[in-house]
Amino acid sequence: MTTYKEINGTNIEAVASDPSNPVDGQVWYNTTSNTVKGQRYLAAAWATGGNLNTARAYLAGMGTQTAALVTGGWAGSPTADPSGDGLTESYNGSAWTEVGDLNTNRSQVGGAGVQTSAVVFGGNSGTTPSATRNAVANNESWNGSAWTEVGDLNTARRVMGNSGVSNTSVLAFVGDTSPGLVTLTELWNGTNWTEVNDANTARSNVGSNGTQTSALLYGGYGPARSAQTESWNGTNWTEVADLGGARYGLRGAGENNTSAVAFGGESAPAGGYQVVTEVWNGSAWTEVADLNTGTTILSGNGTGSSALASGGFTGTVTVSTEEFTGGNPATVTFDNS
Repeated sequence: MTTYKEINGTNIEAVASDPSNPVDGQVWYNTTSNTVKGQRYLAAAWATGGNLNTARAYLAGMGTQTAALVTGGWAGSPTADPSGDGLTESYNGSAWTEVGDLNTNRSQVGGAGVQTSAVVFGGNSGTTPSATRNAVANNESWNGSAWTEVGDLNTARRVMGNSGVSNTSVLAFVGDTSPGLVTLTELWNGTNWTEVNDANTARSNVGSNGTQTSALLYGGYGPARSAQTESWNGTNWTEVADLGGARYGLRGAGENNTSAVAFGGESAPAGGYQVVTEVWNGSAWTEVADLNTGTTILSGNGTGSSALASGGFTGTVTVSTEEFTGGNPATVTFDNS
C-alpha cells in the first residue's frame, strides 16, 4: 500500500495549532484537536437560501452568511415606494425574521458591521429614478435590537461603497450626492465621521467589502460602466487589477482587500442583469460559478468564500436569497469517510 510519505516525500507534520498560511495540498495533524487537517481549493457554487419576508432592492447587507442583517431599500417599484422603507430582517442561516425598523425610511443606503453591531448611513429619500432624487446624510447605529440616530455623514450621498466590522469601525466611500459623483472617503469611529483620503475615481452603485483599514472598491457607474478596482490600506486608495467586465449595481463580500467575491449587477442601462461571479485573491479577479438568477442592486455580505446575496432587481424586485461557498482555499478536517 502506497503511503502519504511515498507520494509526497514527507510525513504528515504534527502541530499544536493549524498553520497560519497553509498551501493548497498541505496536510497536518493537529495535536490539540486530535484531527487530521488539510488545505484544499473548494469549488465555487451558489445555493438557494431562505426568502426575505419583503421583496426589495437597493437594500444594505451586513454580517455573515449564517448571521446576517438587511435593511432599507425600495419595494414594489420606485414610484410606488418613492422614499424606500425601513424594514430590517435578520437571517440565521435558513430563515429571515423581521426585527426593528430604521427610524428614517430610505433606499440606496450604505451599511456595514455584523448582525449585532452595525451602522446604516446615507441613502435616498426621493423617487428613483427622477429629478427628485434626494441624497441624505442620516446615520443610524444598530445594537442588536434597535436602531438609534447618531452623527450624520459630512456629505450626504447615496449608492456608495462601504466596509467595516461594527457600529464603531466603518468606512464610507464614493457615491452620488445628487447631482454629482464623488471620490470622498469618510471614517466612522462610533461618534463622528472624519474625511480621509479620497478614492481615485468618482463613481456610484459599486461593489465593496472589507474593514475600516483594509477595503476593496470595484465596478460601478462613473458615469460610464466601470471595471476599475481600488484597494484601501488604511491610508490611501491604490488602483489594482480590473474586474473581468464592466458592470454597476453589483455587490460583494469579503474580509479585507485580499479576499473578496463580486456578484450580479448590470452590463447595460435598463437591463442586462448579470449572473457573473468573480473572486479576488489580492492581485487578480477570476470568474467562478454564476448566480442562479441575474440580479442587480441587491445586498451582499459575508466572506470571500462564504457569502450571501439577498433581494435585488431581476426585472421586478425579489425576495430571493442565494448562498455562495468556495472559490477560495479553505482548511478542511478529514474523517474516516
